[in-house]
Amino acid sequence: MKREDFYHKVYDVVSEIPPGRVTTYGAIAGYLGVRSGARMVGYALNNLISKEGENYPAHRVVNRLGQLTGRAYFPGDSMRERLEQEGVEFTEEYTVDIENHFWDPSLNLK
Repeated sequence: MKREDFYHKVYDVVSEIPPGRVTTYGAIAGYLGVRSGARMVGYALNNLISKEGENYPAHRVVNRLGQLTGRAYFPGDSMRERLEQEGVEFTEEYTVDIENHFWDPSLNLK
């Protein structure tokens, strides 16, 4: 699969994450059939930064522990603020309550 094709598939999955829910880089990779591709999902989301006008809810993607590892790519504390506005609860300052807010693409997308 070409990198651009993979990136577009990642964006399609991310666009489906509902407000108030989060998923992980690994869950997206697994859904796309690339079990060890969590890092590639991260690369795809980092690529969004250079795309002006694209509006994907990338703030809803966290690491497997629920940590906001992508927050460096959001201005200020906006990743956390956006999640809080959607009702996502945190167990620590930058760790979401993944147990109660996890959205699994393999169960929710066909």
